[in-house]
Amino acid sequence: MEISWLRTFVDTAETLNFRKTSERLLMSQPSVTVHIRLLEESLGLLLFKREKNRVALTEEGRHFYGKAQLILAQLDQSVEELQAFAQGYRKKWTLAISPLMAETILPYILKSFTKDHPDLELVIQVEESELIEGLVEMEQVSAGISALPPKRHNVVHETVYSDPILFILPRDAYDDETGPAVSGEAALQSTFLFTHHHPAYWDELLLKLRLHVTGIRTMKVTQAHIAKRFIQEGLGVSFLPKSMVRRELIEGRLMDAHFDLFPLPTVSTYFLAKEFGELEKEFLRRIQSVYFN
Repeated sequence: MEISWLRTFVDTAETLNFRKTSERLLMSQPSVTVHIRLLEESLGLLLFKREKNRVALTEEGRHFYGKAQLILAQLDQSVEELQAFAQGYRKKWTLAISPLMAETILPYILKSFTKDHPDLELVIQVEESELIEGLVEMEQVSAGISALPPKRHNVVHETVYSDPILFILPRDAYDDETGPAVSGEAALQSTFLFTHHHPAYWDELLLKLRLHVTGIRTMKVTQAHIAKRFIQEGLGVSFLPKSMVRRELIEGRLMDAHFDLFPLPTVSTYFLAKEFGELEKEFLRRIQSVYFN
């Protein structure tokens, strides 16, 4: 029995269409037919019923489908683990992070962390903050960095840092330091406000903005790095965590405008785990040691 026969069978069981399977597996349709026939001969069972131009799984085929999936999953996992072992890895650590963290200090942390742990296979899984707690709870990841605190009692957490929210505008419109002061109200009324790229503060912030400013035009942009790029291109303005725009502010690619209509919120970033072992504690210390307000 060949592994390629099993892969062809599993895909065909999903599509129930030999032509679609041939396209998905980048092989000829006659090859799909041959793989299925050879697998059936090897098992001594019919896996598919062929009626005119329709294909359906037999009862034996439905039973074998789950078994074949498990065999392939175990094989793929074994090959992955062997390749990791050949690279010198002896332990796997999966970290789920929010897109916000991926855009800030994480690359710097990873450079030193992986250098000090050459035997650790580090997997970075970018997920929305709303999903990270569940992944940690189900132990599908080793730990998580989220913009939201956990709600479940069996997930422990610690605040990594707190971040002030800044009113961010395109830089090139106000380059001259001797120019007129930027009016937050006027800026909000004259262009788009990019919203909902952070899970914690937008609903309350929008409510306050609409109480103070009339004629706001919003555009929902669900990823902060996209909102940041849109601002750089002069398409609008937004309210972003300071850590998200620190480099662009230093390099003069964005501008932090004074905002005095009401106090802006502060948001926190959280480290989540089932328990805090030495690896989790070390990683948390590294993040906290390099974060700067």
